[in-house]
Amino acid sequence: MNTDTLLEQLSSEKLLPLYTATNLEVLTDVEESLLQNGFHFIEVTYRSDLASKAINQLAQSGRLIVGAGTVCDLTTAKDAVNNGAKFVVMPGIDEEVVRFCQKENVLVIPGAVTPTEIILAMKLGLKAVKFFPADVYGGLDAIKALSGPFPKMKFLPTGGVSADNCRDILNHPSILAVGGSFIISEKLVSQDKGMTASKHLAELKNLLG
Repeated sequence: MNTDTLLEQLSSEKLLPLYTATNLEVLTDVEESLLQNGFHFIEVTYRSDLASKAINQLAQSGRLIVGAGTVCDLTTAKDAVNNGAKFVVMPGIDEEVVRFCQKENVLVIPGAVTPTEIILAMKLGLKAVKFFPADVYGGLDAIKALSGPFPKMKFLPTGGVSADNCRDILNHPSILAVGGSFIISEKLVSQDKGMTASKHLAELKNLLG
């Protein structure tokens, strides 16, 4: 699956679950909960020591499209890709990481919240950027303003996105998808062997139509 196809699928699914792993034993329940509700992506954040193992386990399973989040340097990007990550999400933009991912045919979505950063992303041939933390940098109003001079750029807002506001955000044509830990979490999955998480995901699915 090439990077454009991944972007198209992510756009159609609308939600990118951000997941921090501290217990590898619940990953099977994570897979089940997401797949039962029509979600195929998961972004495992490098915010725990188990990130590499979680990415590897999910990649080996092959049931989800697994990616890496909170990637801040080339070493982490290489670790993620070596463990099977199909996409890399960054809080900021680093040309070295972007070039590496492009060489490896791995979708990369770096963080960009200013016109200068977006122009750099465009120069690197990117079609989408992460807008983080969205609530701090102006949220949907800021994205609306940025979409004027950058009509071809798609935005993936995270940070301050919730079940209460994600529908309004997703209605704007410049939004690729929204991400966040509000979609699924280890705490939710650990309850009732994933039943609570599955119910929550079903409610999000219905909310988005």
